[in-house]
Amino acid sequence: MIVAFSISPMSSEPDGSVTEAVAAAVRVVRESGLRCETNAMFTNIEGEWDEVMAVIKRAVDIVAERSPRVGLVLKADIRPGYEGQLTAKVERIESALG
Repeated sequence: MIVAFSISPMSSEPDGSVTEAVAAAVRVVRESGLRCETNAMFTNIEGEWDEVMAVIKRAVDIVAERSPRVGLVLKADIRPGYEGQLTAKVERIESALG
């Protein structure tokens, strides 16, 4: 499965920055060893249901240590029997674009 998720901590910074809290969450994901990528809006992670959800929970927990309120958005592509789809899906689109 692939899960795109976004963690939104409440900020107490004067400029509204959440960089440090989000970086801590991304660090958890990258250290998990699962396939992942981060873009401006989401972090995508690929693996089995239990391992992906466990990593997301750890990422939320680490952000909650820095923020009294945390928002979480999840979108999942659940396709049993397929691996490597984090890049394969994009490659198929690029190929179709020619």
